[in-house]
Amino acid sequence: VLVCVALLLTLFLPITVSMLGPLDWGPVVAGYLASILLASAYAAIGLFLSSRTNNPLVALIMTALVGGLFYLVGSSAVVDFVGGAPGDWLRAMGTGSRFDSILRGVLDIRDLLYFLSLTGIFLLLNAVSLEGKRWSQGEEMAPARNRVLVFALLAVVNLLVLNVWLYPLSSLRVDMTAGREYSLSASTKDLLATLDEPLLIRAYISEKTHPLLAPLAPIVEDMLREYEIAGRGKVVAERVDPTQDPDLEQEANQTYGIRPTPFRISGRYEDTIINSYFDILIRYGDQSAVLNFQDLIEVEAQRDGNVDVRLRNLEYDLTRAIKKAVYGFQSIDSVLAALDQPARLTLYVTPKTLPPDLEVAPDTIRQVASEIAADANGKFVFETVDPTAEGSTVTANDLFERYGIQPYAVSLFSPETFYLHMVLEVGDQAQVIFPGGDISESEVRTAIESALKRSSPGFLKVVGIWSPPEIPTRDMFGNAQPPFTTFRTVRDQLRQEYEVREIDLSTGRVPPDVDVLLLIAPQNLGDKERFAIDQYLMRGGSVVAAVENYDVSVDTFANTLVLNPISDGIDPLLNHYGLTVEKSLVMDVQNEPFPLPVVRNIGGVQVQEIQALSYPFFVDIRSDGMASDSPIVSNLPAVTLNWASPITVDESKNEGRKVVELLRSSSQSWLRTDTNITPDLNLYPRFGFPVEGEMKSHLLAVSVQGSFESYFKDNPLQPAEGESDDTISQLVLGQIDKSPETSRLVLISSAQFLNDAVFSLSSSLHGDRYLNNLQFIQNAVDWSAEDLDLLDIRARGAHARVLKPLEASDQRFWEVANYVVALAALAVLALVWNSRRRHEQPLELVPREQLDASF
Repeated sequence: VLVCVALLLTLFLPITVSMLGPLDWGPVVAGYLASILLASAYAAIGLFLSSRTNNPLVALIMTALVGGLFYLVGSSAVVDFVGGAPGDWLRAMGTGSRFDSILRGVLDIRDLLYFLSLTGIFLLLNAVSLEGKRWSQGEEMAPARNRVLVFALLAVVNLLVLNVWLYPLSSLRVDMTAGREYSLSASTKDLLATLDEPLLIRAYISEKTHPLLAPLAPIVEDMLREYEIAGRGKVVAERVDPTQDPDLEQEANQTYGIRPTPFRISGRYEDTIINSYFDILIRYGDQSAVLNFQDLIEVEAQRDGNVDVRLRNLEYDLTRAIKKAVYGFQSIDSVLAALDQPARLTLYVTPKTLPPDLEVAPDTIRQVASEIAADANGKFVFETVDPTAEGSTVTANDLFERYGIQPYAVSLFSPETFYLHMVLEVGDQAQVIFPGGDISESEVRTAIESALKRSSPGFLKVVGIWSPPEIPTRDMFGNAQPPFTTFRTVRDQLRQEYEVREIDLSTGRVPPDVDVLLLIAPQNLGDKERFAIDQYLMRGGSVVAAVENYDVSVDTFANTLVLNPISDGIDPLLNHYGLTVEKSLVMDVQNEPFPLPVVRNIGGVQVQEIQALSYPFFVDIRSDGMASDSPIVSNLPAVTLNWASPITVDESKNEGRKVVELLRSSSQSWLRTDTNITPDLNLYPRFGFPVEGEMKSHLLAVSVQGSFESYFKDNPLQPAEGESDDTISQLVLGQIDKSPETSRLVLISSAQFLNDAVFSLSSSLHGDRYLNNLQFIQNAVDWSAEDLDLLDIRARGAHARVLKPLEASDQRFWEVANYVVALAALAVLALVWNSRRRHEQPLELVPREQLDASF
């Protein structure tokens, strides 16, 4: 009761956090329960040890030693030293590891039974110890003593056996987290129910691994067990240690390209580097996918200099890999049969200049290609070309112009170069293939088959991306500097689930196999490019447009950021569809800080330093500014839009369409038309900018679904200067004037929220908060592609839960309020206790004669 009262006094802290941000109460409640269970176990240990001594100080020391022993036995220091299966058993015996298991928000029957058993065992021993003080040592009491001791021994043994029996059982648990992050979602179960072939999920995890990865291994095993149960016999999940089985390690290396990762382990007695495995293989039919430890974990630096290593979103990563393998399961025969024309594989190789370790590679490629061609019924053709040979019809210049292929250097200091490139051509599509690793037969076959499947329709959904070219800038000395605006991270993120292609809109057409068209900062477009976008939407396509009116660049001479107006975007199309991105910028009191150079006067010296300052151009949008009924944003904790503009929706033009306002700024936001984005803290010490105009909420992102009318219905496409009318007539020959009801358009009034430089700045200040932006754009693409299976799982994963922005005065208020409330509660408790003692009635004294008579 004393411990519960002490814990109750801390309840004001999570209540305060829940008032300032989206607190997940599941781990909080589980944490309180874990604390009570841990305290009960230690209290039982203390009671038993107190019964064995008359000295309270000795009892205290012995309790601390025994309790510390139970904690240390499952700690990483002991477990890592022992390693392997003994280490897992020690982790299962430790109070600390069991406490952490509940603390994450999962009530596992094994953890609850462990603490209850520990408490029960020591309470039983305490009862026997106290009862034993009444026993005489005569022979008449021997049977009674033996019965009690045998009962106690059997009870202890039964509790221990029960824990051992339940240890392999991982399904009896309750996931208390808000998003049920540690339980399989309905989407995963539905996917597993559609399996036609056996699915293998194999975790390659070394027994001796990095200390920070070792605690994650049991979590992986439990999750794999969940998949096995949900698979109903179609899923085989296992954990293996390749270092203990040479054949298994060879298969992992050569067949699946799984190789150990070197980890440095520093301790008191050693400083070594070990090669360890922490990878997961997904195999379905002829398809396989590998998740290495970099795909599975995320690392967060702590303020004390340590790092926190945790699983990123295990179910999402596993289900994504399974889905890709299941949907990609096709035999090569069916792939080749689906091709309209034969696939041609050409090996460009220079045999005379190949390095010694690659001399056998051409023969390996020829063997694999010949085997595929033998069963292809003429649908697969293979040839070898030496571009340096005399009389060759293909030159090095041809390879560079056609495919962007350049020769490799034999060594760092050698002028000799060599070619070893495979090019697969199907119609007018060409893919350059170069298998990694040691170019084994399995790797070559996997590379060729994967390329063939990518050329086959229906393998993966395609996301076509248009973004402005990356043009390097020049500093004051004329040296080339990387551009401030690049969008590579979002491409890498989308490649995890889709085939991503760069789209050239200058042809006037979007390829018909593109499922979603993603436009990032569209600018410098002509009518032909806009015609391609319009007609793609008219064909029932889905467009996600992250637009902006101002481009952000770096003034290398002044070392500041500047805004440049953008021209020739897609504004005419958007205005015709009933959406307008206004020529102003939204500024918000609720914003994400930005590191800016600040000049301070220290001792008469002007000193420039970098400070994280409130920056109203970085609009911070929380759950109250998001559409609760849209899967695109309903589960996001926050999104930051950088240098965003307000969006106006024409209700008359959008009548009959489903319009959802996805993101809105807070009510404390205003508009600014001045393009100066450098704050002046001397004039405006709070934000660096004046707060001007009306303060109200502004629309920043919207989704529209329905039928659109073509912009070019009333604005015929005209030929550009020097362009023939025949070219235009070919484009407009199949022009569509109205789209079907399935067309989708997502408009976001910021493109810089996907900028790699902005991600880097955000991560330096706020850790993984920038991942919310990536999740938002990926959700938008999923919704546009009508691929919602993984959207819910991704939203359930660990993400950055952020608090409401607070001024310094507000921070002090909440801090003082917690102290005051806790002290006030303690004072009330003391008053109640004293009042109870004052009003307590003494026991009525009974005369001795009356007691004797009653007996």
